[in-house]
Amino acid sequence: MRLFRLIRILSVSIRYGLDEMILEHEPSGRLAALSRTFFFWRQLSAPRAVRLRLALEALGPIFVKFGQVLSTRRDLMPTDIADELAKLQDRVPPFPSELALAEIERAYGRPAAAVFAEFDPAPVASASIAQVHFAKLRPDDGGHEVAVKILRPAMRSVIRHDLGLLDTFAALLEKVWSDGRRLRPREVVAEFAKYLYDELDLMREAANCSQLRRNFTGSKILQVPEVYWDLCTPTVMVMERMRGIPISQTDALIEAGIDLPALSRAGVEIFFTQVFRDGFFHADMHPGNIFVATDAAHHGSYIALDFGIVGTLTDVDKNYLAQNFLAFFRRDYKRVALAHVEAGWAPADTRIDEFEAAIRAVCEPVFDRPLKDISFGKVLLRLFQTSRRFNVEIQPQLVMLQKTLLNIEGLGRQLDPNLDLWKTAKPFLETWMHEQIGWRAFVDGVKREAPYWAKALPALPRLVHQSLERPQHADPSPLLADIAASQRRQNTLLGVIALLLAALLVLALWGPHAY
Repeated sequence: MRLFRLIRILSVSIRYGLDEMILEHEPSGRLAALSRTFFFWRQLSAPRAVRLRLALEALGPIFVKFGQVLSTRRDLMPTDIADELAKLQDRVPPFPSELALAEIERAYGRPAAAVFAEFDPAPVASASIAQVHFAKLRPDDGGHEVAVKILRPAMRSVIRHDLGLLDTFAALLEKVWSDGRRLRPREVVAEFAKYLYDELDLMREAANCSQLRRNFTGSKILQVPEVYWDLCTPTVMVMERMRGIPISQTDALIEAGIDLPALSRAGVEIFFTQVFRDGFFHADMHPGNIFVATDAAHHGSYIALDFGIVGTLTDVDKNYLAQNFLAFFRRDYKRVALAHVEAGWAPADTRIDEFEAAIRAVCEPVFDRPLKDISFGKVLLRLFQTSRRFNVEIQPQLVMLQKTLLNIEGLGRQLDPNLDLWKTAKPFLETWMHEQIGWRAFVDGVKREAPYWAKALPALPRLVHQSLERPQHADPSPLLADIAASQRRQNTLLGVIALLLAALLVLALWGPHAY
C-alpha cells in the first residue's frame, strides 16, 4: 500500500509540475530543462501557486496541513504562494452533503431532521479533517444556534498510509544525513502522528474545547464556544455557533473599529497564558481558526475554533522554557547555554563560553527592533546551525510549541508589523516566574499540600515525643554516644520543623486569604 501511495505522490507532483518548481533553482538549469523535455505532454498553464495548492489538496490532509503552516510564513514564502496557500485554511473542497447527512444518521441512529430543528446541508467551512455545517437545536434542547463538525469519511486509512511514508522517509533520513540521528526525525513523526490521530476523535476535540473554555472563563480577550455534550460522538461534534470576523480580514477588522495593535498584544498574552499558566495550549492557531468578535459585549476579543490539536507541558517544561525566555529577553546568553546543558539538551562537556558566544551572535541582532524588521525564520535557521555545531538534540515534545510560536508570529506580523514581541512578552513572563518561585508560590504550595498535612500533622507531636523519650543505652561506646547525640539533635530539629509546618498550615487555612 505504501508503494501505491508513493507512486500517487510522485504522479501528483509530476502532474502539477512541482518538479519544475524545485528544479528551477538549480544553478545550471539543465535538470529543469530535462524535466520539461521528459514531461513534454504536460499543460502547465495555471500559475505556480495555484498548482502547488491543487497538488496539496490532491495529496490529502497531511499535505494540506503542511500548506497551512507555509501560508503563515510570509517572510519566507513568495507573496503569490502565501496568498494561494491561505485558501487551504477553510476552503478545502468539501465532501458531498449526502455523506455528511449519512454520517449524522450513523452517529445518532436517526436522521438529521430528527436531531436538529434546522440543518443547513451546505458546509460553511471545509478543512482537511472535517467540515462544518450550521444548524439549530430543537426547542426541547434549547433552540440554540450551533455549529456541527463532521469528520471526513475514511480518514483514518488515508492518514495511516501517509504517516507510514513519512516514517519511512524519516528512517532513510537518519541513515543518509549526518544530522539525521541528532534531529530524531522518526520521533518527530511519531509525535506528529499522535496529534494527528487525536484529531480523528471529535470527542477528544470536544474535551479540548471544554478545557480551554474553562481555563479562560471570564476572560475579556478570548472566547471559546460551549460544547453540547449530549450531541457529541467520535465523528460528530456540536458546539455553540460563534460570530465574528476572520482575523485574516484586516480591512474588515479596521472597518469594525478593532484596535489592531491592541489585538496583536492580546494574541501574545493569550499564547503565553496558555503555555506558562495552564500548560495547555491551542496548537493549531493558523488564521482560519481565529476570529474576532464585533458584538458590543465582546468587541475586539479573540474567538478560538478547531481544537483538534492541543499541546501540553509539564511543570518542568514550563519552568525550563520560562527561564530560557527570560534569559533571552535579558540577553543573558550564558544562562541560556547553562540551561541547555542542565536540561541535557546539550552534551555535558559543552564549552559554555563558546556556546554562549554562538547564541549571542544569533540573538543579539533581534532585540530592540520591531517585528516587521525581524525574520524569526532566519533566526531559527541560524539557531539550527548553532545547535548542529554543539550537538544539541531537538526535543520532539516541543515541536507543537515551536509551530504555535511561528503561527503567533505570522498573526502578529499581519496585525501590527511594529509589534515588539520581546517587550510585550517580558513583563508577563517576569510576573509568571515571580508567581512560580517567589513567596506567593510558596504560600500556594502550602495551600495545595494542606489537605495532606492536615492528616499527618496531628500525629507528629506524638511521634516526636516518642522519639525524644526513647531510652538510650546506659554505657555506649564513644562512637555510639556521638550517634545518640546526633539523633537527639535531629529529633529536636524534627520537633521544630513540625511546629513550623503547623504554623504555616494555620496561616494557609485561616490567614487573611481565607477571608
